[in-house]
Amino acid sequence: MDFDFDFLETVIEDRVLYVTIAAPPINVITLELLREIRDLANELEVATKDLSVVVFRSADPDFFLAHFDIEALQAIPMVESSEVEVVNRPSGFQRICEQFRQMGVISIAEIDGRVGGGGAELAASFDMRFGSREKMVLSQMEVPLGLIPGGSGTQRIPRLVGRGRAMEIVCGGVDIDAQTAAEWGWLNRALPSAMLGDYVDRLAGRIATFPPHAVRAGKASVLAAGGDPTEGLIVERQIFDETMNQSATRQRLQTFMDRGGQTRESELKIEQLTADLVDS
Repeated sequence: MDFDFDFLETVIEDRVLYVTIAAPPINVITLELLREIRDLANELEVATKDLSVVVFRSADPDFFLAHFDIEALQAIPMVESSEVEVVNRPSGFQRICEQFRQMGVISIAEIDGRVGGGGAELAASFDMRFGSREKMVLSQMEVPLGLIPGGSGTQRIPRLVGRGRAMEIVCGGVDIDAQTAAEWGWLNRALPSAMLGDYVDRLAGRIATFPPHAVRAGKASVLAAGGDPTEGLIVERQIFDETMNQSATRQRLQTFMDRGGQTRESELKIEQLTADLVDS
């Protein structure tokens, strides 16, 4: 099996595919990176005879995946309110997230740094998430920008942490540290950075030794307990499209970029950056 990507470095070891995200400067999900993630998902859907586990890591010690590219959002044209399309299926990004949730391969996020926006939504779609106790920070920063998490976040987060905590994450737009994320259920475990990689390696390697058909069956049966999120994803997509069509949202997105959005220094303090937009 051969994976050839520009922003995803891949290594296969004993039925485990290790994927290292390397998209400088801060692993923003550009359209190019999203296409590679989509292509990888397509490959993994048919790879269950060769692989049991996929582990995502980052080459950047400060960022796992920052968020979706704001410039790509700004390029979406506005339309008259009466012309906002009524949607009847999940968006392309939502469908990619669903691919990872539903595929037979077990997906694990090893998060040693910040994870936010669409990056957090993608990670929430994986089967497991492990984070650095010292460095991992979760941030759904869409509502402060006038949006909502539109890549399945409003459907994933309540299932992981419950309604009240989901409201704090989504509508509060606050930074959530690794220990809190683990206590709430967003993370499986918060581990010391020095132990994080070794623990994930051992777990992935252990799963890879089990009969592949049993791994696939175990995942399928667990997924059956959660119900089908499709209807909620469609509602989320509709609301996201409507918020993107607001002039106040467009103004906030521009102010965010003008004040340092998608630069390393500002993104490391994104909770404060988005709070300061109230002055715009």
